[in-house]
Amino acid sequence: MFYTMGQLSRRPLGSLMTASVVGIALALPSGLYVLLENVRAVSRGWDGTAGISLFLRADVDDDGAVRLAHTIQTMPQVASTRWVSRVDALAEFRKASGLGDALEALEANPLPHVIMVRPQTAHTAPEDIRRLVDDLDARPEVDIAQFDLQWVQRLFGIMAIVQRGVLVLGAVLSVAVLLIVGNTIRLAIQNRRAEIEIAKLFGATNAFIRRPFLYTGLGYGLLGGVIAMLVVGSSLELLKGPVGQLAELYYSDFVLQGLGREASLVLVGAGAALGLTGSWVAVGRHLGAIEPR
Repeated sequence: MFYTMGQLSRRPLGSLMTASVVGIALALPSGLYVLLENVRAVSRGWDGTAGISLFLRADVDDDGAVRLAHTIQTMPQVASTRWVSRVDALAEFRKASGLGDALEALEANPLPHVIMVRPQTAHTAPEDIRRLVDDLDARPEVDIAQFDLQWVQRLFGIMAIVQRGVLVLGAVLSVAVLLIVGNTIRLAIQNRRAEIEIAKLFGATNAFIRRPFLYTGLGYGLLGGVIAMLVVGSSLELLKGPVGQLAELYYSDFVLQGLGREASLVLVGAGAALGLTGSWVAVGRHLGAIEPR
């Protein structure tokens, strides 16, 4: 191990460049994974990602609307309900529209009672939402059950595509890391061919000669994992400011989350495993072909 560290320290620039290439290859899928997890966190914070508006019939009075809201609240698919009376709805519309004088000319309040329904988080899949909307729309007190299901379907579809893309990109770049480390170890074996031949003349086994090269690949992988962790962390720090400003515009306290301790350990461990595997393959292919003449 100390011999390998000495070999790497003798050419620090070359070792750092190789580890940096490994780190960048690991940072790309890791960064996409973190962004995907943040999108999932945002979607979980959008009041269950789905809000259903029930516009009641004009003949439903206040007591009937309250009873219906309580009845819907007891449904297992529903997390909460909020009743908005026609009086409150008109007041909100008057405040938001600025049409106070025009609304005073109305003889009666044209707005219906509205019940806002928030589904349980476990029932926010598009199929569950569709069934819930159909059940609520079938109630006699409900005139219109409104819910924009299309954007939820698009959100789930985009997240599924991004997740699959992260897996594909991670697999491709993992192969790239194996090739990078393997080619680096191959060149190191060729440069030390004479030394290996002399060691074999004195009875050194392939296992003994293989060990420093395996440590070298492990070192590249570990250092590459640390570099990837630093790249992802610094990139997220640069994004936290703009993301926080955007969240404030939507009155949200969302904060961009980083890799976390477990994900960081997995990233460094994955880099070490890939480096060790790449060096093992390279040594296995090229070391056996070197024999003393």
